[in-house]
Amino acid sequence: MGWHGILGFEYGIVQAPLGPDISGPELVAAVANAGGLAFLRAPDWESPDYLRELISKTRSLTDKPFGVGVVLAFPHEKNINVILEEKVAVLQVYWGDCSLELVTKAHRSGVKIVPQVGSLEEAKKAIDAGVDAIIVQGREAGGHVISQDALISLLPKVVDLVGDRNITVIAAGGIVDARGYVAALALGAQGVCLGTRFLATEESNAHPAYKRKLVEYDRTEYTDIFGRARWPGAPHRVLKTPFFSDWKSLPVHETEANQPVIGRTTIHDREIEIRRLSGTVPNVTTTGDIESMVLYAGQSVGLIKEILPAAEVVKRLVEGAQLLIKQKFSYML
Repeated sequence: MGWHGILGFEYGIVQAPLGPDISGPELVAAVANAGGLAFLRAPDWESPDYLRELISKTRSLTDKPFGVGVVLAFPHEKNINVILEEKVAVLQVYWGDCSLELVTKAHRSGVKIVPQVGSLEEAKKAIDAGVDAIIVQGREAGGHVISQDALISLLPKVVDLVGDRNITVIAAGGIVDARGYVAALALGAQGVCLGTRFLATEESNAHPAYKRKLVEYDRTEYTDIFGRARWPGAPHRVLKTPFFSDWKSLPVHETEANQPVIGRTTIHDREIEIRRLSGTVPNVTTTGDIESMVLYAGQSVGLIKEILPAAEVVKRLVEGAQLLIKQKFSYML
């Protein structure tokens, strides 16, 4: 079962690389110390020295292995070189080609490589490239969504495609509690990857107002109105806030480029202006009109009722799944 561990980690619980810097060293260390696989998020620009410092800081907070996530749609070659030089346990990649060359390079450095995919075609390419695991993202996921299919239909297809190969399948999209974990296991996954649930933790780098809204709101919508200029063709799922409801019918030619500045923030090693309709979520350093900023969230956000320590999230997932199977399904055996 998934709580017996995946990829050498104690449990089959994965904390997604929350962008742009929401999953920082504190969150990653907390999840790693609790037995899960946690991912830092590399900058969306080349910053190898900063990334090396980020890895070092995380290692000062935990002696457990962890990973780093990289979005291949942005400059990344130098960042990936640092990840491999530092021999971080797992390289997670997304929104780009997880090539045989990249997989071979990672394996030569002793680093496992795990792409996130949103289609059967992407999964087949990843399998052929020889990856160690595949994160299968359903359309229910929060943030940038590469999938057009619901997890319940896509996941078993990928499981069947993997077959008896030594490739771990991890489910992502709309999973926030033990029920979702057990459902993913029933569909053939060996682990689950959670973003929104770990975003709503004490250790996440999200702005306190953002965290509160994850508890207050229960509806999301799939859209493309945020960050069109910076990341075109990258749809996303967001909280259905009053601001979003007012702007969701934005004409397709409109982007954040001609919008006013509504805030400022420090992301990784850069100070950045936030324009209205940009794709930048508020972190703890953000000032300005938080109510008018994008707030990514998965479809099951309504099941999140409180902000918890990350270790408690891991504990509840594992113990809850064990209890659920024992109480609800043991009679079937």
